[in-house]
Amino acid sequence: MKILFYLGHPAHFHLLKNSVSELIRHGHNVHILTKKKDILDYLLKSSGFNYTNILPEGRRDNKFGIAIGLLKRDYRILHHCRRFRPDIMLGTSAELTHVGKLLNIPSINVNEDDYDAIPFFSKIGYPLATNILAPSSCRTGGIDSNWEQKTIHYEGYHELAYLHPNYFVPNLEVIKDKIDISQRFFILRFAKLTAHHDKGKKGISTNIARKIIAILSEKGRVYITSERVLESEFEKYCIQIDPMDIHHALFYTDMYIGDSQTMAAEAAVLGTPSLRFNDFVGKLGYLEELEHKYELTYGIKTFEPDKLFEKIKEFLNTPNLKQEFQSRRQKMLADKIDVTAFMVWFIENYPESVRIMKENPDYQLRFK
Repeated sequence: MKILFYLGHPAHFHLLKNSVSELIRHGHNVHILTKKKDILDYLLKSSGFNYTNILPEGRRDNKFGIAIGLLKRDYRILHHCRRFRPDIMLGTSAELTHVGKLLNIPSINVNEDDYDAIPFFSKIGYPLATNILAPSSCRTGGIDSNWEQKTIHYEGYHELAYLHPNYFVPNLEVIKDKIDISQRFFILRFAKLTAHHDKGKKGISTNIARKIIAILSEKGRVYITSERVLESEFEKYCIQIDPMDIHHALFYTDMYIGDSQTMAAEAAVLGTPSLRFNDFVGKLGYLEELEHKYELTYGIKTFEPDKLFEKIKEFLNTPNLKQEFQSRRQKMLADKIDVTAFMVWFIENYPESVRIMKENPDYQLRFK
């Protein structure tokens, strides 16, 4: 079977890396395409995967640059597909669906964000997708009810494709040379918030970051991982750790605080006390479920910074907080499936897997 994966972000690498490895092990011919993203290139090279970067020159983050970049990627993916002739294509991108429709190749849009949180992407990515693969907590319907009809929902999260205990085993040895593990430590994450769907959205400002660090520093060591350029006063907190190892640090940290959705969810599924502070709070189904059903993360909107500071202090002063979150994590894991095992089955048995899941959604429970 010829399978094409398209990765546009480091999070997509983590989501699909175990599926790619399993499919290669099963003897399938796997082809990986990416667009420019420095960390993504590093992650792929570190894992030994062969891949082709179809947009090494990158693009500008304005409307014109986004449009030109999309057209370039459409054309270059079309070129690769004409040569490779995949049987199926998967990724979190609109480009695959365009090319798939043109060449009559099934395209599976793998997504976890609700349609109204990413309206532009939904409008250009969902109409031509053959199927959409999404967590049960994700709403893919809306403007066109057909979007929901062609969605296959599963009991899991993207983050469980790589942080499920079947694939991730935390190892303190990996981080002890980079982090002072003799004392409590905390991880802060600052996202860029420059994607198209981030327009008008705010997160942790310089003043708020300063106050968070002041509170945490009284109880332990602060480490920062950042997509955006850090102010000089924060550079001393920057964590010098291999991107491949960050999840080990995230498991052992006493608390995660950030304006990144992905890392908040990663901390949550690892059973690490997690606080997210941005304007997406209340708008993403998978994080709402992790918060309100499993109490593994807490979202605070940007007009309530005092609420954030109080929650940090509450966490700091709660005895056995990590143990309690680990207990909540076990309850969550008992409800969820091994997402990678499910995805490998879904791909290898496509399109019969669509019929099976539509007729019997509980079929997925065999992947627990």
